[in-house]
Amino acid sequence: MTPEVLERSKSWLGQSALRPTRQRLALASLLVGDGQDRHVTAEGLHEAVLGTGDRVSLATVYNTLRAFCDAGLMQEVTVDGSRSYFDTRIDDHPHFYLEEDGDLTDAPAAELEIKTLPSVPEGYEIAKVDVVIRLRKTS
Repeated sequence: MTPEVLERSKSWLGQSALRPTRQRLALASLLVGDGQDRHVTAEGLHEAVLGTGDRVSLATVYNTLRAFCDAGLMQEVTVDGSRSYFDTRIDDHPHFYLEEDGDLTDAPAAELEIKTLPSVPEGYEIAKVDVVIRLRKTS
């Protein structure tokens, strides 16, 4: 891990109350070390961290991603009942989901317009609106 990647990872973790443990720093370096936003699955991040030589269990990756989400560093995007992605970009924005590849990418928010939302039941408020646009290749 280069000093620049380490500093960026520590700075990112420093935005929360999470301690910069070895495992958190290893995962943070893969998530934000180059300054780019990421959409990752826990399994994909686990493979990537093992590729660096760090020893982190898949359970630790899941727990750490959840802790990052709870701390407001990431957001979870669920594309179906069994597949979640973790996004380092935390502002509200839509996503494209490429069905054949299983990839999640940012969609241009400026081109999305939501005119109205349905009325919510009494005693509730809208917490968030997630927009995932599923794409498949044309024939």
